[in-house]
Amino acid sequence: MTESLLERRHALMGHAPLFYEQPVHIVRGEGAVLFDADGKRYLDMYNNVPCVGHANPRVAEAMSKQLATLNVHSRYLHEGILDYAERLVALHHDRIQSVVFACSGTEASEVALFMARGATGGQGFICTDATYHGNSAEVVKLARASLSDHNPQRLFRAIPVPQTYRPLGDNLSEDALCDAYVARVQDEIDGFKAAGVPFAGMFVCSILANEGLPNIPRGFMAKATDVVHAAGGLMIADEVQAGFCRSGDWWGYETSGFTPDIVTMGKPMGNGMPLSAAASSHEIVETFRRNSRYFNTFASSPLQAATGMAVLDEILDRNLLQQSSIIGQHMRDALQQLQGNCPNMGEVRGCGLFTGVDWVTDTNSRTPDRVGAMKIANAMKDRGILLSNAGAHGNVIKIRPPLVFQQEHAEEFITTFTDVVKSQ
Repeated sequence: MTESLLERRHALMGHAPLFYEQPVHIVRGEGAVLFDADGKRYLDMYNNVPCVGHANPRVAEAMSKQLATLNVHSRYLHEGILDYAERLVALHHDRIQSVVFACSGTEASEVALFMARGATGGQGFICTDATYHGNSAEVVKLARASLSDHNPQRLFRAIPVPQTYRPLGDNLSEDALCDAYVARVQDEIDGFKAAGVPFAGMFVCSILANEGLPNIPRGFMAKATDVVHAAGGLMIADEVQAGFCRSGDWWGYETSGFTPDIVTMGKPMGNGMPLSAAASSHEIVETFRRNSRYFNTFASSPLQAATGMAVLDEILDRNLLQQSSIIGQHMRDALQQLQGNCPNMGEVRGCGLFTGVDWVTDTNSRTPDRVGAMKIANAMKDRGILLSNAGAHGNVIKIRPPLVFQQEHAEEFITTFTDVVKSQ
């Protein structure tokens, strides 16, 4: 069955990427678990979309009820979408006041770029050299910012990923390391000025998730924000992976200690319903509306609003914020104990229900081992646990279960991961 499906997929969709050496044919989900066509159970420790669980009954009911009543685009008045917008912005700091809804993280990133450019009059953006914020023609330039051949206009400039494990300089205190990375931000701002490119801002995932979830030098995000503001730019926080309690706080920018001007949100917002948003001040959003006349047929819909409200209700009613912190820390504590007996576990790091294990050839050299990390992911899949790899070198084992992940699931993971690591 799997082979025939694979052949059909290649014929109809081209060789689109798949997880794992032997792909998984998933047919059903419930809470934190998935089931394949043969009935095999998998513990889902990767998918960020169903943050309140696969096939969540409350979300499914809200979607079904609204779809059976009304679903239209945003050029009609509807209280539901306004109620949802009010609840959403109230979860942020007080300068996040208005919201533009979309359907994907890519679209939200695109809106954020236009917002910043409209508000500042600038064009140039800074990001990290291992980032990802989407795949539209404009947004993908962020991921390619360090590749000059893909970026001839130099409207996007990259700094090295701020981190303590493979730092910018040797023998630096954490404060000095922080200042060294902040200086790189200033260098790129100066580079824009020298090239005659007006500066618009900095676009960064709040917890540097795609960069491998590194430990960020203490104070970097706040100091970088100050430098960006001093140059007339805006700070954009990508909360598509970090937000909705994933980091142990409601938002990753709270965990990393800075106050962004624009926030993008996505994946977990709709628990499977395509729903995303870019939010900022009234002034910045109104300027964007006036300059762009942005419209999205499927965004700002009553169906999106009903679904988004159900997700918020689930998070709050089930106290998933606290659960994320407690269970996530428990897993990291267990992994750090295992680390002492495993020469390939270079660093265990993370926040909330988001953990990265930096897999290396040995802990002395800290040389990234992408092949080894992929072997771990495939071995865990064979044992019924789904995770993946991330980071600039593809060597970070990415552990990101849904917020409904329970203590018994954590124990299952720890036992299985320990066995797999010891067998390598």
